[in-house]
Formats: sequence, structure tokens, C-alpha cells
Amino acid sequence: MKLKQLLNTTVFKSVSCITLSFVTIISVSSFAVASSKAPKSVQYLAQFSDDTPQERSILIQEINSLFRQQNFTETEEKLRKFIKKFPQDAFGPYQLGNVLFSQKKNEEAIKQYEEAIRINSKYALAHNALGLVFANQDRWNEAATAYNKALEINPKYGDALTNLAQALWEQGKHKEAIASLEKAANIFKAENRPEKYQRVQRLLQQLNKDKDPSLS
Repeated sequence: MKLKQLLNTTVFKSVSCITLSFVTIISVSSFAVASSKAPKSVQYLAQFSDDTPQERSILIQEINSLFRQQNFTETEEKLRKFIKKFPQDAFGPYQLGNVLFSQKKNEEAIKQYEEAIRINSKYALAHNALGLVFANQDRWNEAATAYNKALEINPKYGDALTNLAQALWEQGKHKEAIASLEKAANIFKAENRPEKYQRVQRLLQQLNKDKDPSLS
């Protein structure tokens, strides 16, 4: 199957949509997991009064609620206040990058994701999100590099593996793309995420059905 035909399949579009939605709509609990390995510069919050973590948590809930409603103007306003108050918290620029990317402000989004990574170089979500912006600009080599960085931090990051597969495919690395999708499917299955597992499986079946000689 030619790449253009592959990209036009419903299956591929479905996989792309779920990976993008995973990145752009982040719950408080998801961020807590992502930030658990943050460097000491991020963990400075623990040094403040007991009210500070609570205030931060409330702000994040408000930000994510507004974002889910696609109220980007108010979300951005609250995020800029959050960044001013918590300048060493990677969540602020990361989520601001999501807001900007959702509005197709690619270059601004890149700057925010890079700032999140500067604050916390182990922030796998930010590396993955940066890759998505590069992919949106057809900068496939840079996208693959960003996804691989996310996977160095978290080798079981299924969404990054799925995204990496697209970047590899676009570069003509079809065997590697298939292998990345197979890893993603196994991870989604192990994590009991049936919807993502089934969608990736359907994509793999489609690729194998229309297998071209370079994949054998």
C-alpha cells in the first residue's frame, strides 16, 4: 500500500486521533504520574507551606477543565498565571504548549514544550508532544528523534511508539514502523487498554493485508 493510501484509511486516522487526544487532554492524575520522577528543581514545591500544593492542585483542575471545554482563551490566561507563580513547574509550559498546538500555533507550541523539557528533561509527555508538532509540519526526522527521547525515558510509552511508527513509515523505514506498532499493541494489551490495542491491531492487519515487498 502506498503511503498516501495508508494515510487516507479510516484505521490510520483513528490511531492518529487517539494519540493526539491523549497528549492534549491531560488529567491531574496523569500529570502526577508523569512528574513523579521530576528533578529536584521541580520538587521545590514541597518546601513551601501546606497550602501551596493544594493551591497548585486546584489551579491544575481549573486549567484542565477549561481545556477540556476547548476554552483556550481562559485556559491560556490561567496557565500564564500558573507559570508566573510556579516558574519551575514543567506542567505550566507543557500544558500551554498543548493549548497553542490545539490552535495550530506550532512554533509557539514548540517553544513551550522545549521550556518544559528545559525544566524537566525527563518529561516524556513533553518530548512526545514536541514530536507531534514536528510531525504536523512533516519534519519526520525531528519527530522521530523526539519520540525516541520520550521512549528512552519510558520504554513502555505506547502512544510514543505509535507516533514513532508513523514517523518511521514516512521516512520509508517500513519494517521498523511495523515493529514499533507491534510493541505498542503489546503494551496497550498489557495495560488493559482495549480500545487502543484494537485500533493498532486493525492498522497492523491493514498493513499486512496490503503488504508491499519491502516489508517482507
